[in-house]
Amino acid sequence: MRGRIPELATALALDALLREPPVRLHPVVWTGRLLDVLEARLPGADAEPCRAWRAGALAWCAGAGVVLAVALAAGRLPWPLRGALLWGLLSGRLLLDEVAAVERALREDGPDAGRERLRWLVSRDTAGLSPALVRAGAISTLAENAGDAWVATLWWWCVGGLPAAALHRFADTADSRWGQRTARFEDVGRTAAHADDVLAWVPARLTALAWRGRLDAALRQQARRTPSPNGGWPMGAAALGLRVELAKPGTYVLNPGAPEPGPDDVEAALAAGRRVLATTAAAALVAAALRDRTGRGDRAWRGDRAGVAT
Repeated sequence: MRGRIPELATALALDALLREPPVRLHPVVWTGRLLDVLEARLPGADAEPCRAWRAGALAWCAGAGVVLAVALAAGRLPWPLRGALLWGLLSGRLLLDEVAAVERALREDGPDAGRERLRWLVSRDTAGLSPALVRAGAISTLAENAGDAWVATLWWWCVGGLPAAALHRFADTADSRWGQRTARFEDVGRTAAHADDVLAWVPARLTALAWRGRLDAALRQQARRTPSPNGGWPMGAAALGLRVELAKPGTYVLNPGAPEPGPDDVEAALAAGRRVLATTAAAALVAAALRDRTGRGDRAWRGDRAGVAT
């Protein structure tokens, strides 16, 4: 039995019903632990730039090799288990729940609680942010991570099955850990940052298309306002679609001059996010059905060995 549709349907159902796998079984947690092991062997901030770059590149390639080897081996598992592994790479319901939790904290417990809850979503200091900036951070994170965790994972799964999806999540996680512009990671993390930029290029634009319905000049203008070559696309699409200003102090302002986001805008963003997740999931199911129908590259797609049935 070809297992693309059952594999994906299993992952989507588990995400909707159970949100996240247990920590001890979570593939992204495993990836983080692998990165911990590799990071402990990287040179410090005082290392010569060329040496730091080489060490970071080798560490990234080593980690990617481990992830690919494990994912290729997992491709020989029955489709329910492959679906469970894919589930751990998606994090769609978790993203929606955490953004909703930021707004709930703001409404029920005040700005300090909202800032603290936002820290669960973003890797930056949230102290002193106004309620509007907290909401802007939550909406921006929803838009960008819908691309990184959901759309990109589904895109690469459609392209190359579980191995490609796992490689993307490794690259995304490595970039979040090593791709920072700090003295420690400026050179060490260069490969991680560039690899994630390449793997996220198409999915970021697909995410923006799902948010806004078109990739026009206004969106391209907003996308150029962010340092990332990809993050500005879904965030700019969200800002334009919701008709709000999304700002990260000292870094970017998207759709400047528009009203700052309020409580209703977060609710509208969550509704739009659900539509994006549902639309792209449906598109992935259609792509899986087409691949199952043609049967083209079936064993290669799953990483199966000749003669191994699923």
